[in-house]
Amino acid sequence: MSTTAFHIAARDGRARTGTLTLPRGEIRTPAFMPVGTAATVKAMLPGSVRATGADILLGNTYHLMLRPGAERMARLGGLHRFMNWDRPILTDSGGFQVMSLADLRKLTEEGVTFKSHVDGSTHHLSPERSMEIQRLLGSDIVMAFDECPALPATEEAVAASMRLSMRWAARSREAFGDRPGHMLFGIVQGGVTRELREESAAALRGIGFDGYAIGGLAVGEGQEAMFGVLDYTPGALPDDRPRYLMGVGKPDDIVGAVQRGVDMFDCVLPSRSGRTGQALTRRGQVNLRNARHAEDPRPLDPDCTCPTCTGYSRAYLHHVVKAGEIIASMLLTWHNLHYYQELMAGLRAAIAAGRLTEFAAAFDAERLAGDLPPV
Repeated sequence: MSTTAFHIAARDGRARTGTLTLPRGEIRTPAFMPVGTAATVKAMLPGSVRATGADILLGNTYHLMLRPGAERMARLGGLHRFMNWDRPILTDSGGFQVMSLADLRKLTEEGVTFKSHVDGSTHHLSPERSMEIQRLLGSDIVMAFDECPALPATEEAVAASMRLSMRWAARSREAFGDRPGHMLFGIVQGGVTRELREESAAALRGIGFDGYAIGGLAVGEGQEAMFGVLDYTPGALPDDRPRYLMGVGKPDDIVGAVQRGVDMFDCVLPSRSGRTGQALTRRGQVNLRNARHAEDPRPLDPDCTCPTCTGYSRAYLHHVVKAGEIIASMLLTWHNLHYYQELMAGLRAAIAAGRLTEFAAAFDAERLAGDLPPV
């Protein structure tokens, strides 16, 4: 019997809720994965991340291969032991970061040679090396190595990039081999062009993956264009496999994507916002730097049960944000991650009850009403 399984428990329109079972634990879907770029979710302890309701974390192949190094991490017992997180971890392939962060890239059919943004050392990433690094890290869900073209790009450039990514997907599948208890996801590319997206999805179905991701979105094309792609792309993927929208996103992006059949998400937004004095709440975004909070004794969100909202006032949060205190990042990140997990739990319950349309309408109405009026 396989040690990995995806079970859909209920549907509401195109939305699905269920469980993705891995040896290290179950992932309730739709799921949001906090981003642990360098083997840490910034400003959070692993136990605190779990307490927010997270079932799985994301780690970054590019950052971890450069520092502390995949071979070193393997000698130290793998990523889970290294960062003290015993539940599932998904690692991206490194392709996006190579394109966006590395210096002096040279792209060929074989792979990408680049200089590290950390120390200038030269490295080579290919589908085979990406699979090897992710095996050394010990991640439970491995992403195929793909190329992310810099946007804006011509349709010809997007098409050439997508077809290169599909050839790399086949090599990733071959190099991944047979690893019981681990899953390999392919990544649909093709920009905002339906024919290219459908060609990419067909190529990935032909290769065969344990799950399928939709890449190359949330890179500046706007929500309307992203939803346009999501109106057809999930339906081009196998119904019995999980679907993961990479790098998304804002709470309203997630609700709209779930309505269109997406099961998994990741984004740096809740943790990054927490470190810049921004709180994400059911009433929208709240900037704790604003002077209006300086004497406000109320919690950030009176309906939120996170430690930040049950223990601290807006006035205190304003003070520690303005003073640059480390606890500001800790408290706001905890709240933001808690809010995201609460949103996912609400979506799962709404789908199970057949009430997703009503849930989304209430979500929109509450955000439209805006923050609490000043005291």
